[in-house]
This record gives sequence, C-alpha cells and structure tokens, in this order.
Amino acid sequence: MTDLNTSVRYIKGIGEKKAQAFGKLGVFSLYDLISYFPARYEDRTQFCPIAAAPEGEGVCIRALVADTPRLVRVRRGMELVKFRAVDESGSVDITYFNQNYVKDYLSRGDSVCFFGKIERSGGRCSMVNPAYEKEDKPRGVTGCILPIYRMNAALNQRTIRDAVRQGLDACAGQLPEFLPEDVRERNALARACYAYETIHFPPDFDALAIARRRLVFEELFVLACALGTMRAERTRESGIRLERRDFAAFYGVLPFTPTAAQKRAIEEAAADMTGGFVMNRLVQGDVGSGKTLVAAALCWLCRESGYVSAFMAPTEILAEQHTATLTALLAPFGMRVGKLTGSMTAKEKREAKAAIRAGEFDLVVGTHALFSEDVEYARLGLIVTDEQHRFGVRQRSALIGKGEGPHVLVMSATPIPRTLALMIYGDLDVSIIDELPPGRQKVDTFAVDESYRTRLNGFIRKLAAEGRQTFVVCPKVEEDEETQSDLKSAEEHAKALASEFPELSVACVHGRMKPKDKDAVMAAFVRGETDILVATTVIEVGVDVPNAALMIIENAERFGLSQLHQLRGRVGRGGFKSWCILVSDNKSEDVKARLSIMEKTNNGFTISEEDLRLRGPGDFFGSRQHGLPEMHVADLGADTQVLKTAQEEAKALLAADPELQLPEHAALRDRIAELFRNNTDSFN
Repeated sequence: MTDLNTSVRYIKGIGEKKAQAFGKLGVFSLYDLISYFPARYEDRTQFCPIAAAPEGEGVCIRALVADTPRLVRVRRGMELVKFRAVDESGSVDITYFNQNYVKDYLSRGDSVCFFGKIERSGGRCSMVNPAYEKEDKPRGVTGCILPIYRMNAALNQRTIRDAVRQGLDACAGQLPEFLPEDVRERNALARACYAYETIHFPPDFDALAIARRRLVFEELFVLACALGTMRAERTRESGIRLERRDFAAFYGVLPFTPTAAQKRAIEEAAADMTGGFVMNRLVQGDVGSGKTLVAAALCWLCRESGYVSAFMAPTEILAEQHTATLTALLAPFGMRVGKLTGSMTAKEKREAKAAIRAGEFDLVVGTHALFSEDVEYARLGLIVTDEQHRFGVRQRSALIGKGEGPHVLVMSATPIPRTLALMIYGDLDVSIIDELPPGRQKVDTFAVDESYRTRLNGFIRKLAAEGRQTFVVCPKVEEDEETQSDLKSAEEHAKALASEFPELSVACVHGRMKPKDKDAVMAAFVRGETDILVATTVIEVGVDVPNAALMIIENAERFGLSQLHQLRGRVGRGGFKSWCILVSDNKSEDVKARLSIMEKTNNGFTISEEDLRLRGPGDFFGSRQHGLPEMHVADLGADTQVLKTAQEEAKALLAADPELQLPEHAALRDRIAELFRNNTDSFN
C-alpha cells in the first residue's frame, strides 16, 4: 500500500527518469509531491466570443473546427498545422508549430475549447499554439482555474499536474491532521484532505482561498510550535547565574542619560543573566539607537560577577570602532578592553591570546579570530555578536563552545517587524529599542531622476568645500555583469566621478575586493582622506563616519526599503545636517510610491512593516538563508494576521502540553520532528 513516504518514482506515470527531474525540485516522496503547491494560477474560467476577445490577453473560446486541419511544411524542421475555427460571432485562424499530431486528433466539425492569445490584423483573427481540448473530453486546461507550478527543463506543466493528480488519488484518506481538532474548529479551518485537493485543483476562487488559509495556518502553526519547543528546551538549560546589580551605578558615570528603550532592553537581558538560565536574546534597534550601550552595560554586569565578555564584529574596521567606543564607555569603571583580529601581527596575536587565557581583559573585541581553536577564555560569561546574520551558525557555536554555558546577546540594526523577528530568530528572546537618543540627526531624503544630476554634482562640491564627505552606492560592481546595462556599476561610476571631480579624492569599494584591500579603502574614508566613496551594498551595515553628510543611491528602485534605510543610516552620524538622495529614472507608479515612503519617514520599523507588506521577508537579508525553513505556501509578508493567530494558538497549546505528549498531538509532534530533520541548517 502506498504511504506518504513512498518515493515518487513509484507513483503512476512518473518512473525513474521523471523522479530524478522531480528530485531537482526538492520532490522525493509522495508527501513532497502533494505539498508541491502551485506558484500561481491562471483564470481560464470565462469563455469569450471570438469577436469580443481582447487582443494579446489569454482567453478561452469555444469554437467549431470549420475545415480539415492541414499540414504545411515550411522547411526542414519546421511544419505547421493550420485550420479555421468559428463561433456565432466570427472566425479565427489557428496555427500549431511542429505539433503534427493535432492534424490527426482534430477533425472538421469538432467542438473544441481553446485557450491562447488572439491577435488581429487586417480584420482577421489568429491564435498560435493555443491549449486545446475537445468539449466532450475535457482534460482540465480550459474552463478552469489552472495551477501553474515552478518547473525545470525536464518537466512541463502537464506532467507536473498529472503527477500531482495521481499523487492525490494515491493518498486519498491518508493525509494526517497535524492541527488539533479544537484549534481547527476554533479558527474555522478546512480539513487537510479538502485543502490539499483544492489548493491544486480549485473549483473556484472562494474554495481556493479557504484551502490556502488552512494550509498557511498549518505551516505557520507547525513552525511556531517547533520554535516554541526549541525555546522551551533552551530555557531549561541552566546557565551562569550572575549577581544582581543596580544599574544606577553604571548610568551615573555615563556622560549622557540612556533612553527608556535602552534601559528596558538592559533590564530584560539582566533578568535573563541573573535568573540561572542561559540567555539567548536579540537586541534589535534602528541605526544609531544605542545598542552598543546595552552591550556595554551587560559587559559591566558580567565583570561585576567576575566573568569576562567577548564581542564579535563582522569586519575588522567595525571591530576597531567597537573597541574604541566600548573602551570609552567602560574605562571609567576600570575595565580592561582587549582586541583580537586577523590583521594583527603574529606577535600581537600571541600576546593578546596569552592575556585572554590569563583573564587580563574584562572584555575582548574582535572578528572571527575570537573563536580560533587556540583562543582560551578565563571564565567566559557573555558573548555579544553584532549583526548576527553576518555570522554562520557554526561560527557562533564555536564561540559559545569556548565557555560553559555563556550568555548570548545578538545585536541587529536591521529593523524587522516583531512577528517576523520572532520567527527568523527562532529561539531568541527579542528586545526592541524603538527610540533614538536625543540629538540624533534626522536625514532629509529626496527621490530624484537623472535630470537633477548637474544640481547633485554641485551639491557634492558644496559639501566637499565645507569639509564633508559623500557616499555613492551602486547596484552592481562592473559594467560586464549580466544585468541590465542601464544600471550604474561601482567601478565605472567611480571613474566617471573621478573625471567629473578632478579636485576631489574618489575611491571605490565592493565585495569582490580582498578583505584587506576593502578595509584599507574604508579606513582611509573614515580618516577623511577620501572625499567620495563609491560602493556597492558592502557598506550597508558598517563603519561610523561622522563626517559623511551625503548618501547618494543610484538606481534606487533596485533596492528594498529596508536596504535603502540601512544605507541611509551611514550618514547623519555627526553633529551637522545630512541628506540621502535616491536617484531613479524608473517611471513605475509602484516605484514612486515605495521611494516616497523613504521621503516621508526615518522610522526603520515603519519602513520594515511596509517592506514586508510589499516585498516579503527575503529582502531583509537579500538572498541569504534567513534562519527559517523554506515556506511552501505561507507568505510572511502577506499573511501576517494568520501568523499572529498561529503563534498565539501555538503558545497556548505548548503551555498546556509543553512536550506534546498527549495522544491527540502525536501527529503534530511527528511533523515537528520531521521539520527539524529536514532543516538542520536552517534554524538559528
């Protein structure tokens, strides 16, 4: 008997060769096959008279074959089948290229349903290669809502549809209900068998919406339960219990007053660290919101209990800047801050490692060098990682392995809607810093087109004369990249700017450069030796250049809103006025609407909500693996309300049955175990 784990090769009509092609799409079992949901749907439900059919749009017509289909040989390798079809409103000339079998299948007088695009010329209508089926022998390509699947060269749409049909028939009555009955009924969700059948072969769009809602809820509910069990396991891990301290002693020495949001984040993290369990907390805040101060306060708390901290930054130059910032914040408490980076000399590294081993530093700041095998920590109590998505899971794990259950604080300047952050960051608790320190400069933002180029160049000159610096960001590195030729490339644009501004110093930096060369260019810009730095998004999260007052983003329509906001955050960090100019010649109303959001607000969380709605979750991290299994049907941008409900239901269920031991939760427990097995590297 066929079960859901049966290989697709044994499904009727597939076999070994097609099974290999399905494997390339990630479809290996019967369950994978029925879970291979359509990417989109084509509405073929409405039939239209030939005379009224809109030109150039896919349309269904019902017509009689008016003459015998004839074969026309144009040349070797090119044969046409031609005939005329008619209905009460008119006629259409139909042509099939290299489909000789049509001549033998269709005959004069057959009533046929066609789907294709009608073209009109000189009063005549024509269709080329339309889909067709005899009215008395429908196969489901006309008069229906047609599912369209992602495919590869070895599989076509009909093959996939037929395989899914066979798969659904093969597992009829076997689909398990992962959703507890009370959860399903409370949320008015369809049963699994109905949902799977209807998502592939919907009778109408209302039924499709019902099926999709059930499957979206199921996917998000199972994921929320999986992450909830991860969090429950982690909270049961005993960790270093630090001594409680009154942070008033820390705040009193600072030259400024922390914001309420900073204090809240500090207290939330401190409660974890003094509670006897391992802390795994994300501190998420906009650019300039003061996350580093939160880290400094927790490093101080660690030192007060006799433990040391490690602070990991994604680049050498950021490690340098964090070292300077943290030293300034912590020196008044007599804390010793050390540094360990890859670019240090062999002697410097040896001395730093010896000092770390001996416990001479209260805090060590560095890059990935911090988790080298020969680095040994004395009483490691806290690990801080900046921009955590820049580090792989193994890198973080290696550093955590340096201590005995150290607390972990993750910092991110990428504002993400809270519902999405709770999913992406898996088992991390989330603290949000949602206000900026007083005095932080607002960056005025303007969206312009190429007609402003002369004025823009004049503005660069004016700011340079005042001693200010300019960032220019381009969407690609070189001219010969396989992308649209109208996109600005960093290398070519840097040459053009050097020619336009011979009196100014222009440099270029991009991700293809060697890290050493890249850091050298960035460091020169930080020191004020470069007037204009042309870059790709390599500077999206990075250096602090208080003297930079202007950010110009070329082909701004090519970037997501969150990415544009990150880039804008590179300026406005000094004590003077700053600007961000978004350059785009794209006339699309959607593009104009997106860029206008950037003009209206500097609030990263407002922007992130809009970005999630418009583009989905991938944009927050580009094409990187963002710590979640691939979604089969849910869209984290469009399905936020379902996500919230699913998370609430998962939380309530786990509160009642933390280990899913009740018999009615067995199918859900098995599904979660399978999710972990199949996505070992996806979860953070």
